[in-house]
Amino acid sequence: MSKFLINRFDFLVRFVSRQNKQRLKSNYMAKTSQTKRILKIIGGLIIFFTLPTLLLFGFMYFKYNTPLPTGTQGVKADQLASKMLSALNETAYLNTDYIEWTFKGKHHYKWYKAKKSCDVSWDDFTVILDLENHDNSKVFVAGQDYNGIEKHDYILKAEGYFNNDSFWLVAPYKVFDSGVERRFVKTEAHKDALLVTYTTGGNTPGDSYLWHLDATGKPTSFQMWVEILPIDGLEATWEHWITTESGAQLPSFHKLLFFGLDMGAVKGLQL
Repeated sequence: MSKFLINRFDFLVRFVSRQNKQRLKSNYMAKTSQTKRILKIIGGLIIFFTLPTLLLFGFMYFKYNTPLPTGTQGVKADQLASKMLSALNETAYLNTDYIEWTFKGKHHYKWYKAKKSCDVSWDDFTVILDLENHDNSKVFVAGQDYNGIEKHDYILKAEGYFNNDSFWLVAPYKVFDSGVERRFVKTEAHKDALLVTYTTGGNTPGDSYLWHLDATGKPTSFQMWVEILPIDGLEATWEHWITTESGAQLPSFHKLLFFGLDMGAVKGLQL
């Protein structure tokens, strides 16, 4: 009798053990299947969002990417640069003491050009930027004077904003700056164009721009070979020129591919 009970007990133990193994195997297979499903969904989402972007980039790259043209330095290049400045009334720009604009509705500028100072504002920050020595700049957060550990970072950010955003406003007037190389280029359309390369200064020295001009020498657009853009030769318009109170001519709008770069209410004054 006892032997029979022992055998029955062994049978029950083996049966329960087998059932547990089958249950664990089923749970493992279910979890594995669920994991595979989740990974498949994630993979599908990645492809869904990245593939169109990659295809668009590829299309734009092959459509717009252009090698940097060669040109000749010398008298013809300088004459074309002078013609551009004459068309824009450079003298009026040089005599402009104060310029105000807003870049893309986000960065606000009050540039006291004669004093080499600019108030740069974004969000709750305002930096009174000393353009000769940025260490003398002042930072305000929510209207309060700020001297915390991030002060220098805010000054550098304001300086970067100013270098970029002011270029979109006054770049034509910088073609004879120190460290600038000018080259005369004849385009495929047999028109005269001015290739400008900045060898020093700014945030990205080495950037090049090919200025396209109308018959009077006024800029209509430029193409860019710049470090920040992955496609060479992208073209941006220079349009909606206004004549400020000081007589300086400044653009109030640019178009780059599908995007508009609005310069806001541009002002130029003699103080």
